[in-house]
Amino acid sequence: MQLIEKVLIEDKASILLVPEISLTPQTVNRFISRFGKEKIAILHSKLSIGERYDEWYKIKNGQAKIIIGARSAIFAPVENLGIIIIDEEHDSSYKAGQTPRYAAKEVARKIAQNANIPLVLGSATPDMESYYRAKNEEITLLKLNKRANHASLPEVEIVDLREELASGNKSMISQKLYDAISENIIKKKQTILFLNRRGFSTFVMCRECGYTAKCKNCNINLTYHAHAGRLKCHYCGYETKVLTTCPECHSNQIRYFGTGTQKLEAEIQKLFPNATTIRMDTDTISKKNSHEHILKKFQEEQIDILIGTQMVVKGHHFPNVTLVGVIAADGSLNMDDFRANEKTFQILTQVAGRAGRGEEKGKVIIQTYNPDNFAIECSKKQNYEMFYETEIMLRKQLKYPPFCDIILIGMTSENQKELTEVATKLYYYLKNRLKKENIGMILYPPVSAPVDKIKNKIRWRMIIKCKINEQMLDLMEDMLQEYFQMKKVKTRISIDINPNDMAH
Repeated sequence: MQLIEKVLIEDKASILLVPEISLTPQTVNRFISRFGKEKIAILHSKLSIGERYDEWYKIKNGQAKIIIGARSAIFAPVENLGIIIIDEEHDSSYKAGQTPRYAAKEVARKIAQNANIPLVLGSATPDMESYYRAKNEEITLLKLNKRANHASLPEVEIVDLREELASGNKSMISQKLYDAISENIIKKKQTILFLNRRGFSTFVMCRECGYTAKCKNCNINLTYHAHAGRLKCHYCGYETKVLTTCPECHSNQIRYFGTGTQKLEAEIQKLFPNATTIRMDTDTISKKNSHEHILKKFQEEQIDILIGTQMVVKGHHFPNVTLVGVIAADGSLNMDDFRANEKTFQILTQVAGRAGRGEEKGKVIIQTYNPDNFAIECSKKQNYEMFYETEIMLRKQLKYPPFCDIILIGMTSENQKELTEVATKLYYYLKNRLKKENIGMILYPPVSAPVDKIKNKIRWRMIIKCKINEQMLDLMEDMLQEYFQMKKVKTRISIDINPNDMAH
């Protein structure tokens, strides 16, 4: 805010990016109370076309000097820009996963360079690549060593779920977390429970023959949503009615496995019938402004327990929250992605940051089956440096970013034979160029993507490890030309540089 004030005095504009739409109302209110409503424009995807036009026009004619929004706000038509600030810069939502693919941080860097203005990246758990650049003095490192208002860091406890099971507790809530929630309710303090899975059960399986209910368009398990009484696919939106008998062996041994936020909410209501609960995930915030209503309700009506997915861990400030429970820290650890440790550490440290922001010291309870994992250990100590030093050594040995770049060439088609032909042709084209021109890259043969079918389209991928430079960009351009010369192929191709999600 002080930097933006400084820029305002010089009659220049500022762009502030935040990762999640749910953060925008809280951020905007703080800015309005300091700078007044007239100077501020807000841009995000939940605005109607009319609202977006009004905000856009306000920026274009120079009326708005402070632009706040999610990643697309980086393209705001600002004249005379003085600073760009990216809050929670480690967040993966700054990269667009669909066409047009762009990384807001890269765009911001280019705009800042051209305009010769500062770009500020802020985070308690910086992106490994950003921190690596800061360590190598490519960018300036500024540290805040104290919490705002000198609040002390919360105490973090790890609960080993294997021991809970051994002692006969099959519930989602460990004894330690149960006691802490009970105490919090008595003290009239608030609790946040974090589980990164929406829905009621994550998959449906027959115990007789092992059949699992999958989406007919995507090779993905259907998720059971209790309130709608339906099985839904989170990729294409396909839904079907609940199974009572197995379609393969006709037995009635159908069981619902895994846990989502709906199931957690049901269990909490059973364990604490007198406590008030509210849930925040993609299913409950689909209506316009519903995320604002939920957060407002939690803050003002002093609802005892907020249950949610990663929306609840980002940047929110609830002074009365003294307890945060992480139901299953292993979800992000078991991802098929080289960033699994980094994402786990970031989420756990960020969620811990929601506790004890007021007068009273906070407490965080992390439930896990992997208490010895170093990402979980470091998040317990809230020690970013320790995590960074361990992780960066692993990345160096395995040649992962920041020591190289990863290009992911995605290929999708409804026709398996054509897809195989296109993938093979492109692979051999690249392989020949690699041999002939001695290009510095590691090329891996095409394979099925981890999620190998979405919306009836079969998905393959080819991965390249390299350093992105002009030569590499030219090679990608040439490969696309090669692809365009293939007559009448319906296989679609996409190129993603340093993708956010390798497990997709």
